[in-house]
Amino acid sequence: MQIRPPVRRASVSARSPVVRVAAWSAANPWRAITGWLLFVTLCLGAGIAAGTHNAGTEDYWIGEAGRAEEIATGAGLQRRPEEYVLIRARKGALDPTAARAAARDVTARMRRLPEVESVGPPARSADGTALLVSVTMRGPELDARQHVDPLLAQTAQTQRDHPGLVVEQTGGASISKGVNQQRSDDLALSEAISFPVTLVTLLVVFGSVLMAAVPLLLALSSIAAAMGLSMLVSHLLPDAGVGNNVILLIGMAVGVDYTLFYLKREREERARAGGRLSPRAVVELAAATSGRAVVVSGLAVLVSTATLYLAADVVFSSLATGTVLVVLVAMASSVTVLPALLVRLGLRAERRASYRAGRGLPPRRGRDRGAGGERLWRTLLRPAERHPVLTLAVAVLAMVVLALPALGMQLRVLNRDSHSREIPALRIHDRMTTAFPELRTLHQVVVRDGRGRTEEVGRALRELGRRAHADPLFAANVPADVRVSADGRVSVLELAVPYRLSSAEAERSLDRIRDDYLPATVGAIPGAEAAVTGDAARNVDDLDHVNGKLPLVTGLLLLVSLVMTMIVFRSVTLGLLGVLLNSLSAAASFGLVVVFFQYGLATTLFGFDPGATGAIGSRVPLFLLVILFGLSMDYQVFVVSRIREKAVAGVPTRRAVLDGITGSAGVVTSAAIVMVTVFAGFVFLRLAEMKQIGFSLAVAVLLDAFVIRTTILPAAMIVLDRLNWWPSPLSRNTHGVRHGLASDGRVPTAGRSRG
Repeated sequence: MQIRPPVRRASVSARSPVVRVAAWSAANPWRAITGWLLFVTLCLGAGIAAGTHNAGTEDYWIGEAGRAEEIATGAGLQRRPEEYVLIRARKGALDPTAARAAARDVTARMRRLPEVESVGPPARSADGTALLVSVTMRGPELDARQHVDPLLAQTAQTQRDHPGLVVEQTGGASISKGVNQQRSDDLALSEAISFPVTLVTLLVVFGSVLMAAVPLLLALSSIAAAMGLSMLVSHLLPDAGVGNNVILLIGMAVGVDYTLFYLKREREERARAGGRLSPRAVVELAAATSGRAVVVSGLAVLVSTATLYLAADVVFSSLATGTVLVVLVAMASSVTVLPALLVRLGLRAERRASYRAGRGLPPRRGRDRGAGGERLWRTLLRPAERHPVLTLAVAVLAMVVLALPALGMQLRVLNRDSHSREIPALRIHDRMTTAFPELRTLHQVVVRDGRGRTEEVGRALRELGRRAHADPLFAANVPADVRVSADGRVSVLELAVPYRLSSAEAERSLDRIRDDYLPATVGAIPGAEAAVTGDAARNVDDLDHVNGKLPLVTGLLLLVSLVMTMIVFRSVTLGLLGVLLNSLSAAASFGLVVVFFQYGLATTLFGFDPGATGAIGSRVPLFLLVILFGLSMDYQVFVVSRIREKAVAGVPTRRAVLDGITGSAGVVTSAAIVMVTVFAGFVFLRLAEMKQIGFSLAVAVLLDAFVIRTTILPAAMIVLDRLNWWPSPLSRNTHGVRHGLASDGRVPTAGRSRG
């Protein structure tokens, strides 16, 4: 049995913080593991105790629509949450007597509920096939989904009492509740898809259940801790309901990847040492390389994601917060608890080796399948090695061709028109709006007059209503009633549009009010402040807001990426190259997402719901751009770090590029496969935006790992040669010593094992 002397190391001050943390973790493995478990438990427990603070109606106020809602809310005239009970025949013609009896029954039931403010009289459809009862709920519009269950229960009881009819309920609260339920079901589905696929991938990489379990368990614990922290943070930054989705999406990807990069480097260092270094010394060597790379790439993702806060949008803020938290926790797990786990695994491997040696058995050779395939990667890199200029030109041209469809990208706020029709409330909504088309879209004109000219404002609004009723874009059979606040200073007019919310007609009707009717009527009253809101107005203003913030966020993202890459590699050239490659990867993925979703290829090939196609979600490009830049920098950091190691060791640029990429090919491929499987799982979810985000991320990672890093990056670096490191001269290590082991395999004094 080997007896090791105390390991001599460099002074603490000479080591980086990452290595110092890893050294402590390696020296105190059980403390580190216990501390991590306590941290995860504390985060999750505190989050559950505090609960999630969901974004309120006021958090979504943007643009003119937001200003109108703020005015109306201040005067007590805000739009109330409204539910509708639709009564129709089970088959054949509707029996008016039976329908009126059901309407009286449900009206009486609803009026007894404390959640209900008022119930309107039954309305008969124009074709006589349905009867509709409108129910106005108390409280803010967004909170109604939490209180709609009693209403649904009364509707269900009415259905049981009137079996000859179909009595069903829909409305904003019912639809929102259904969407949230579908989002929860989708999360469970994505977990069921991503976990086993990730585990199988890791088994192929490591050939060991124990080694495969480490990345997966750390990713899951990071996700749990991040979800707990997100609940706490939601009391400072309200959650828009997308936090857990993005935590799971990004957490599985980066959590496994960061651990995978660290594990692979530790195995390489252990194999290179050949048993001549202790597990603690091997872990410290891995920390000095992959540990630092994990921190750098994690910081790159954090800084890139933080640019989303500049969008000043509650949804983007929720996406950014979820991403920042899960990346921060995953990065922390990789540099704190992972070294402790690796030491324990290393000691276990030594004990097994000693046991086999004691019994005279040959040593077991580990299988590092992820690092295999060197011959394949040499073959893939051969075009870049032999014809770098031609390879660079052809590959860039191919990526540009893939990106071209992005020039025709059409953005749209994905709303109830694009949600999956598997939600019962949406199917009922479709039936209701077929019978009552005037309920499809509603505009609200809000006027505030500080001088109290109520009569003059009322006349102007009624004139606006008359003009709208004469316009075929508006429903002529809905009275233009004007509601006035108690102090007479705020007036509201509602106008119905018999077209779908996402239709061109609905948008034109909004433009007609804002550009023509409003200036000609209320606009003639000096000092009166007018604004238009409603679902269509919210969508238009949201899209304008996102488009307005896109240049600012994109510009800062490019600048941040450039500066961080320059700092990491001390090279302006690599900074510019990284920005160009990341932009190329993102543009190509945007082009493909347009082809699949906007042009409908996803519906043709995979049978996706047509509601998920036809346009790209308004928030998808900006979110994807930020995340893709962060993830692309992961690969940039890990691959170029390997190349730089070779160059510092005195290897010529061409050979350093090929050796560096080949040496990191196995781990990059494994990491890419994990990311792609996680992201691809979201393609099969039912929420349109999550489909598009999952597809685009999966495609971008594939392109980045197998096109950018195998053709464009090596070809470009070979062409640039010494310019890669401009303006700083590359300090070469002429002795060939790297991170504790000499190039000839000799072990330095520090950390050497002696028998």
